[in-house]
Amino acid sequence: MSTSKGKDKSPQAKVPSLTPQEIQHHYNRYQSDLQSLANKIGELEQEAEEHGLVLATLDEALAEEPGRKCFRLVGGVLVERTVKDVVPALQTNRDGIMKVVSGLAEQYKSKDEEFEEFKHDYNIQPSAAS
Repeated sequence: MSTSKGKDKSPQAKVPSLTPQEIQHHYNRYQSDLQSLANKIGELEQEAEEHGLVLATLDEALAEEPGRKCFRLVGGVLVERTVKDVVPALQTNRDGIMKVVSGLAEQYKSKDEEFEEFKHDYNIQPSAAS
């Protein structure tokens, strides 16, 4: 390992010595964590998109007929409500989902930077598929 650069000396000094098996385990764990975060972000984005479609449909009904009946599944139970009651709840849910997505995206970015640093610290290079 080259220590000719000044900024490389301090990170190399604090990098714990790991066996190849431990390095592989950490590498696989980072990949698994990133994949899990990406999957969760995708699921939540899909759910937020579905909320948006429902809201777009209900906006028409809200403008024309706010007292119109609609049904909502709450905890596995179908509940009768009016459009004017459901729309604000759906907007709140969608906004909450988007906040969670934003938080998970930040978490993903942080974990990805940590993973890149790990790969740099242990000089891990992608290999060409044979």
